[in-house]
Amino acid sequence: MRIVVITAALLAALAAGTEPAMAAESAARPTVRVEQSRFGRILFDGRGFVLYAFTRDPRGRSVCSGACAAAWPPAIVKRPLRAGKGTRARLLGTTRRADGRLQLTYAKRPLYFYVGDRSPGQILCQDVEEFGGLWLVVRANGSLVR
Repeated sequence: MRIVVITAALLAALAAGTEPAMAAESAARPTVRVEQSRFGRILFDGRGFVLYAFTRDPRGRSVCSGACAAAWPPAIVKRPLRAGKGTRARLLGTTRRADGRLQLTYAKRPLYFYVGDRSPGQILCQDVEEFGGLWLVVRANGSLVR
């Protein structure tokens, strides 16, 4: 699994200096919703891509940058969010990243995509240890699935 994550991070880093496609598209449809998965009812973006949290992040702040953010693109938003099906609007928020962009948060946890999740509903890196912490999917109440 480590080789897959590192390879994906390197490929993403070699992309033409633009925001990761998944992060850019999340800005186009700023909706978070809860859907059923093999891990129970968890958070997805408006396109159906799963959202992950990083256990190394302190509440309300992201520490994932560089190669980490290449493998786990932050969920970047550019305008107010909409609480979709099953989510709690009061838990939605944002945090400002070091580069000035706004990253989506839920229950004060910065949210990310995994670069290897290529289709809606795909969850390839639940409970994976990388970059000094665990990557976990998020329940509707903001708790992490372990």
